Amino acid sequence: MLENKKAVIFDLDGTLVDSMWIWKEIDIRFLGKYGLEVPKGLNDELEGYSFHETAVYFKQRFELPLTIEEIMETWNHMASEIYINEIRLKDGVKEFIDLLKKRNMKLGIATSNSRKLAKDCLRSNGILDAFDYICTSDEVPRGKPEPDVYLHAAKMIDTRPEDALVFEDIPYGLLAGKRAGMEVCAVEDPYSQGSVKE
Repeated sequence: MLENKKAVIFDLDGTLVDSMWIWKEIDIRFLGKYGLEVPKGLNDELEGYSFHETAVYFKQRFELPLTIEEIMETWNHMASEIYINEIRLKDGVKEFIDLLKKRNMKLGIATSNSRKLAKDCLRSNGILDAFDYICTSDEVPRGKPEPDVYLHAAKMIDTRPEDALVFEDIPYGLLAGKRAGMEVCAVEDPYSQGSVKE
């Protein structure tokens, strides 16, 4: 799998860490402050959206009395506490990253999450320094399933797409990696099982 590869680019949530559950929980608590319930199918509608795109959607759909920046700040604060205190690496991740570093491979992150939360999560799990670059969907014109975030991550770690291996857990992300011309490895995550088609 790693043969002829010079870099590995990881998605973060659901791939390196068991964290996909927190967004549902934050949605419940956040909308609950305004007497609102989370509509069915909300997560499906937002799949692949960047952090900023999600905030825009929430403001418009739920007519929130906050600016888009205030929405993102509130989510960041709520999520940061959980990422630092509760989110842990999936089994085998630390050992795999150590192996990749011993092979002198470049490592990148390509995430729809915010840079702050990604760093909080990686730092609290002791692997932040292992990564050469963290690319967020907010840095590129289009989020997953478009290839932009993976292509930008590869560029920032000075790697050609064909020399990079991608690890992803959701179909949108897998498609983004493939569209970027990269070899893709699917990571099983219970949360994403509902979006996997036969």
